[in-house]
Amino acid sequence: MSFRLRPNQEGFLLTVMRSQEDPAAERLLPVALLTLSGGLQDAYTYLCRGRVFANAQTGNIVLLGHSLCAGSWKLAARYLLPLLAFALGVAAAEFLRLRPAANLHWRRQALLWEMFLLFLVGLIPHSLDQLANALVSFSCAMQVQSFRKVAGFSFSSTMCIGNLRGGVEALCAFLHRGDRQEGTRARLYFTVILLFALGAALGSLAAQRLGPPAIWLSCGLLALALLAQ
Repeated sequence: MSFRLRPNQEGFLLTVMRSQEDPAAERLLPVALLTLSGGLQDAYTYLCRGRVFANAQTGNIVLLGHSLCAGSWKLAARYLLPLLAFALGVAAAEFLRLRPAANLHWRRQALLWEMFLLFLVGLIPHSLDQLANALVSFSCAMQVQSFRKVAGFSFSSTMCIGNLRGGVEALCAFLHRGDRQEGTRARLYFTVILLFALGAALGSLAAQRLGPPAIWLSCGLLALALLAQ
């Protein structure tokens, strides 16, 4: 990150914020690849790693509460670990953002770390499924924290509830006012949801045929997203 000191504090802060912007990260192609990867990851951990969600932590919280009420402490730990890993992944992405390297944008650093961790996950045997799920949740959190916009609109590449809400809201605004920008926003959100579903389908097929190494397909998608920026 490079910046130039301005005479007043407000100008200095504005310069720093602009230096952290990365418009290439908001283009549809890298966002599409990230979303495919997000869907693949969720299907992979649920189908191949003990029916735990890597991305949709709400599901893990529900299952954690159920396990605690049933007195199944071992099962509760299965859902608690990815929750903690997700929180640490968000913190890690924020650390990269607040202390960026001089020669590499912090979002690209986050992608490289995610690719490395997911490659390791593909080497982990089923006897260590909890560790695999934690690493996927950690890397997923880095992704969702690092990539928040597509074409200037807020979105998520690793879960769908916010995208569905935003898509329906934009569609209603378009139908009510005829606002073309809202129509574009609706199309983008529904496209992202479709891509997530396609990624989940790919993850399902890959998990059935390849087993633990299926997550390496996600590494490939992330590598393409990195190149597309």
